[in-house]
Amino acid sequence: MSTTLDDTGRKALNDAGWAATDGRDAVQKTFVFANFIEAFGFMTQAAIWAEKLNHHPEWSNVYKTVTVTLTTHDIDGLSDLDGRLAAKMDKIAGA
Repeated sequence: MSTTLDDTGRKALNDAGWAATDGRDAVQKTFVFANFIEAFGFMTQAAIWAEKLNHHPEWSNVYKTVTVTLTTHDIDGLSDLDGRLAAKMDKIAGA
């Protein structure tokens, strides 16, 4: 079971460029890559981590841009899993 993300975890997400979304307890970040291949590679690597964590993002891809929203539906808000997946995605993207 996930635990609700505390203020320290929320600040870490904010400091890493993840922005709160309006109307729900979630964060969003847009990653822009050099081209479609790099964007798709990012999504592939992130998907592997999402599966390992059993925590899956809401995301979309248009050419070289990937927009990601993270929240934990089980608790209707941000959890430790969102913090962990965000950190993995940032590392993959080189952010």
